[in-house]
Amino acid sequence: MYALAVALIAAGGGGGFLAFQETGQRTPVLAVAHDVQAGDVIQDSDLVEASVSLDPALKPIPASQRSQVVGKRAAVALVPGSLLSRGEVTTHTLVKAGERLVGIGLKQTQMPATRLSPGDNVLVVFTPSDGSSTSTATDKTAGDSAPKTISARVVRVGDKAQTTNDQVVDVAVPAEEGPSLAAQAATGNVALVVDASGGS
Repeated sequence: MYALAVALIAAGGGGGFLAFQETGQRTPVLAVAHDVQAGDVIQDSDLVEASVSLDPALKPIPASQRSQVVGKRAAVALVPGSLLSRGEVTTHTLVKAGERLVGIGLKQTQMPATRLSPGDNVLVVFTPSDGSSTSTATDKTAGDSAPKTISARVVRVGDKAQTTNDQVVDVAVPAEEGPSLAAQAATGNVALVVDASGGS
């Protein structure tokens, strides 16, 4: 347990600063054992019990409530070695009412090199097909060749494929845009642009 407490001090992050004391009353609390993305369901294996002396300002979840946490979702990205607080756990999905979840397979050249995170606002751009100078799906204004774009919010970023480095990014979009985006994503003719005007 001593080693775990020291690791928790070094990790800091989502669990906040842990004031470790070698003596004094110790409390069994929940800590994070593995990386958990925002929106993911928390599994029992994602949690570990830590017996620590706490800073009074911290409000971690008691280890006795482990069964109440398992099956809920991470409200934020959870980092190994951090204490788990109530604000980091939710019963809600990251897809809101009136939205559809669409998975988009992307190559490295179709997305920014900057790491995407759940909650990021992005634009999905419909790009031209091979051999075409304009997108098949353009704005309705006659003569306007600007590609169609759909505002979206990142829900999950999948792991990179071992051989190609391709990634699947799940995005939430307005319900009426879901079918057209799914159809376009299936062709591979899309790109993601980070929308700096919106917050996470």
